[in-house]
Amino acid sequence: MKNGALTGLTVIDMSRLLPGPYCSMILADHGARVIAIEDKRFVADGSFITTVNRNKEHMSLDLKTSEGKEIFFRLIRQADILLEGFRPGVMDRLGIGYETIRKINPGIIYCAITGYGQNGPYRNRVGHDVNYLSKAGILDLIGETDNSPSIPGVQIADIAGGGMNAVIGILLALVARSQTGEGQYIDISMTDGMLGFLSVPLFFHQLTGRSAIPGGILNCLNS
Repeated sequence: MKNGALTGLTVIDMSRLLPGPYCSMILADHGARVIAIEDKRFVADGSFITTVNRNKEHMSLDLKTSEGKEIFFRLIRQADILLEGFRPGVMDRLGIGYETIRKINPGIIYCAITGYGQNGPYRNRVGHDVNYLSKAGILDLIGETDNSPSIPGVQIADIAGGGMNAVIGILLALVARSQTGEGQYIDISMTDGMLGFLSVPLFFHQLTGRSAIPGGILNCLNS
């Protein structure tokens, strides 16, 4: 979109697979210039989910080389948003963590999407969409009563807990930057994001003292 609400903003997208690319797709759809940074391995093995890569530019960059780092820092100086989805600590080990980036560009909005957040005992655990749904208590509510949970056919935690929450955080940070001139670090946990989906089950639990069960709120009330 040439004249979207985010026209004039530049996003450097370091993320992979679905949560981050879904976020940057939404930003691109509303006019932001999104430059997706991939390595040669990622390009070669066909790991693109092509349905979330519209309206983006792509480039391969080896951040383990001095030349790659130099190009990356040139991009960062002109960028508004950096998006990444690596495990906690990976960006720091590459020498491009938030504290390094903010010295180069104090106005940068740095958004990290992970399964369990940057802190806590689960921070380094491997996970996928169904793991985050399970840990948040969502999975146990999907399916038939008295049966095992059903795995959803769409990636709820990746898209809603990760990608959409990242968009919200970035937009709020842009508003704050327009008032203060300062960027922000945004820590998106997909598991934490899914906890927000339990507002109605929590309400009825507080109302009735009963735990929610698969099959909907009426089943909870009638159990």
